[in-house]
Amino acid sequence: MAGTTVTEVMAELAALEDPKARAVNERHGDDHGVNLGRLRALAKELKTQQELARGLWGTGDTAARLLALLICRPKAFERDELDAMLRQARVPKVHDWLVNYVVKKSPHAEALRMAWTGDPDPVVASAGWALTTERVAKSPDGLDLAGLLDVIEAEMKDAPDRLQWAMNHCLAQIGIEHAEHRARALEIGERLQVLRDHPTPPNCTSPFAPVWITEMVRRKQDA
Repeated sequence: MAGTTVTEVMAELAALEDPKARAVNERHGDDHGVNLGRLRALAKELKTQQELARGLWGTGDTAARLLALLICRPKAFERDELDAMLRQARVPKVHDWLVNYVVKKSPHAEALRMAWTGDPDPVVASAGWALTTERVAKSPDGLDLAGLLDVIEAEMKDAPDRLQWAMNHCLAQIGIEHAEHRARALEIGERLQVLRDHPTPPNCTSPFAPVWITEMVRRKQDA
């Protein structure tokens, strides 16, 4: 489907609009009505089309932006372009897909991580913490893990929701992956009590850091 226009794709997305899907998505703060399975199927048909992706992103439509993130070429975006896109991405799913599907694969990921982590906008800062969590798990060399725990200890309790969630994930990842910092990570989690009462579906691990760390360490030891 090379050569497809933004107008043609927008018409396809409009045809996929499903009121039931919209109701479910809106409960999670995502303002679109396209089933994600159908969205991924459309992306598979379109294949990688960077300029179409840029055009779809420019519409500002949530479903179009999600589709753009599935058909783009992550390494083709410039650093400033990704920074602008993140600041435009206020819908949770768009924000998450942009960070996980695009920024993490970009050669600019580390520069953006460092720029975003201390940003005064908590949604932007949460992206920086998500990238930091990725490094904690996969490439921790050069990270000041004790320093990260200092910041989490001082700031996580009163952080806005998205930033708090991202910092909590980083706390858990430090405790899971780095035995030398595990006791402190557990102690911080126990003292701050962040997400202790968060509703957790059956067969899922609680996001409360002490429970999360303990469970994931147990699974690693049993593996």
